[in-house]
Amino acid sequence: MTASESAWSRHPGYRIELTPWRGRGRVRSGDLVLAESDACVLVEESDHPAQLYFPRSSVAWQHFEATEQHTTCPFKGEADYWTLASTDPPLDDVAWAYRQPFERVAGLADLVAFYSDRLTVELVEAFPAGSEHDVVHRCPTWGDVADLYRLLDVAPSRGGGSEGRFTCPPFPDPPIGTFFPELRNPDTRQVIEGGQLLGEAIVAVSKTIPEQRATSASMVFSRPALFDSVHEIEVDVLRRGRGFSTVETRTVQSGKLCSVGLLLLDAGAPDTLRNAVSAPDVPPPEACPQLDMGITGRELRSVEDAYRRHGEVGPPELFTWVRFRDAPDSEALHAAVLTHSTTNWTIAAAMRPHEGVSQAEAHVTLSTGVLATTIAFHDAVDVSEWLLYANPAIYAGRGQVQGEGRVFARDGRLVASYTVQAMVRGFRTPPRKMGQESPNAM
Repeated sequence: MTASESAWSRHPGYRIELTPWRGRGRVRSGDLVLAESDACVLVEESDHPAQLYFPRSSVAWQHFEATEQHTTCPFKGEADYWTLASTDPPLDDVAWAYRQPFERVAGLADLVAFYSDRLTVELVEAFPAGSEHDVVHRCPTWGDVADLYRLLDVAPSRGGGSEGRFTCPPFPDPPIGTFFPELRNPDTRQVIEGGQLLGEAIVAVSKTIPEQRATSASMVFSRPALFDSVHEIEVDVLRRGRGFSTVETRTVQSGKLCSVGLLLLDAGAPDTLRNAVSAPDVPPPEACPQLDMGITGRELRSVEDAYRRHGEVGPPELFTWVRFRDAPDSEALHAAVLTHSTTNWTIAAAMRPHEGVSQAEAHVTLSTGVLATTIAFHDAVDVSEWLLYANPAIYAGRGQVQGEGRVFARDGRLVASYTVQAMVRGFRTPPRKMGQESPNAM
């Protein structure tokens, strides 16, 4: 193929970005390390998940054999392939490289990539100075904390009649399938976490009344909001007072109501009295195993590895340590980021006492989703420091579960508390018979 046969001229909006990965990359087949380097490149491409590419010099080539397989990408050029020959059976055509890429992506010339569904491709990052461990994420990931912060930091909508409206873009932007609809995977779960929608509302009202902070926020989720298109947050100030303000929000996507929020804002006051419940006695984060949920720049530590112990019966509670690589630049964003995680734990906690039921069944044999949540903010919070989410599920029945969560700083301060009402029900119709959006249904 020649450069003139590339598709760049036909799709000028198509995007391929080569970004050096800040940490280390590693590829394994079981315990056998096939490539490892601190000079890897993340290749983010329209209509494709991000891929991690390795320098050719970092590959243990003695385990591979070149094959006759060749494919052509209209944006990158012709790819050569290698089989992993040292396994039994061999893994055919599991690595590829563009040794003579198009000029637009010339940086690919000395790089190699591996199929992450057949090998273990890992992103390894070191957290702030003084940390004695690495944080490992399986590739591909959902994205980075910078992506999450950008989504939560909703911007005022533009255009006539947009006062009191804030916009959150799709993710990725443009969405997968924009240029080649056949590449859109109908099984990919596109539902936005309820905690993100509530976090967006917190940021929106904080920008509407910047002299006050959100002290409590409630939201009812009427229908799923999806990542693949823009959604808006409509802000209605019901009462603006010198001490307290009451604000309603409505999250709307494609003209349909997704959620309704009610938030209380406070101008603040000194302590008249102060007391709080004590933090639970659980192991520190360093003593807990890592939990990878697909966001680089976020470290999760699950007490007793309870979140992942599918099929193992235990009490209806989860304790999870969370911290983020980078601190957001506003108090409202700290609150929004804290809120994002609150809707992750209740359903899994409620499942723990029941044999044969686990998070692995969610959206497969069980229809699950958050229906409503309320959070109260008590003390100053820094999400770049360790936070402990203590989340007991206090009820399960009649197709619903209820959780009561508390968030503690590492020094034991109670910084927030929340409740979550969620749904756990059998599907009336198997997901794959309900069409493209069925895996996303609440």
